[in-house]
Amino acid sequence: MTSAPWVNELPSVAGEQLAGKRVLVRVDFNVPMSDGQITDDTRIAAAIPTIEHLVRQDATVVLMSHLGRPKGEPSAELSLRPIADRLSELLERPVGFVDDCVGDAVEAAVLDAQPGDVLLLENTRFHAEDTANDPDFARQLARLGDVFVNDAFGTVHRANASTAGVAKYIPAVTGFLLEAELQQLGQLLDDPSRPFVTLVGGLKVSDKIGVLESLVTLCDEILVGGAMAFTFIKAKGGDVGGSYVEDGEGVELARRIIELADEEGCTLLLPVDAVVAEALQEGLDTDVVAADRIPADRMGLDIGPRTRMLYEAHIRDAHTIFWNGPMGVFEIPDFAEGTQAIAEAIADNPGFTVIGGGDSVAAAHQFNVADKIGHISTGGGASLALLEGHPLPGIEAILEAPQ
Repeated sequence: MTSAPWVNELPSVAGEQLAGKRVLVRVDFNVPMSDGQITDDTRIAAAIPTIEHLVRQDATVVLMSHLGRPKGEPSAELSLRPIADRLSELLERPVGFVDDCVGDAVEAAVLDAQPGDVLLLENTRFHAEDTANDPDFARQLARLGDVFVNDAFGTVHRANASTAGVAKYIPAVTGFLLEAELQQLGQLLDDPSRPFVTLVGGLKVSDKIGVLESLVTLCDEILVGGAMAFTFIKAKGGDVGGSYVEDGEGVELARRIIELADEEGCTLLLPVDAVVAEALQEGLDTDVVAADRIPADRMGLDIGPRTRMLYEAHIRDAHTIFWNGPMGVFEIPDFAEGTQAIAEAIADNPGFTVIGGGDSVAAAHQFNVADKIGHISTGGGASLALLEGHPLPGIEAILEAPQ
């Protein structure tokens, strides 16, 4: 039985006749920036198919997105203007930039635009009303389009005015990126080919407790890495030295997941060895020790070679794989081998493979395996929310929109 039956019920932009219409599109251009330069344009490129489809239909395309966390006030560092320039290069056509997202001047700019034109509005989060899902702000956005297309999978778990509120006032459909994300991730929920193996890493158990509770009911095996592994190891009575541990609630949550996995018949694997050092710092002496017997003056910063071999064997046997979270501090070469080994093993697997989460995606690119992964999700938080079974406000808004 499908756990997300609404996937096939959502109206798609592919079925709309949009010639001569103004189409308001929520995209996810929340891309990494450094000194005003885009350092990874993956999310911009992912929106191109929907934008090009609308241009071919002679629609007037009005794009809106957030960038970073400006806390409701304009910020020169978080302006979308550089993204308009990059989008223009990718589309090979001019992209007009509008220096706000609501107001008389914005409405005038949209009305002046011609069929086939593409406009990008300024950061929606320069207005606190966006994250507050303010109805009046949503109505102002809705005045900019005849139809709303949500193509921002990375934000569908947020009930913002630009992701959900606007759909109360104009017809709403999915874009191609959002549609593909839901279909691909839906395969993890809808009778996945087994064995189904998940690799989960990251810092805190508490950050992923919801998805862990869900995954133990979905998966055959969960392989744990990253700093959170040491919270699990401590929960089982191991000595983790100076490793990061989410004491108190985190340890209790880890015990709960261990018990739940046993009840559900899901194998929960923890590291058997770890790469350790005196501190999280490049260039220090490293050693490999048993993951549950780390000296007091050392901290675990990567899975060790025995764990790599163990996890690689389980990955080879898997038919479905979901990876969320690195195995160690892969940004530092001394602690990158575990994550690299896992990334390469997943890339070599011929089954259905999915990566969700910014750090895992960054690792796949860093180790040059991204093009060998079945599906790389553009939304880490949204993918986890989907797997947890939480309502997704951006999706519910489309289902409830006037048609």
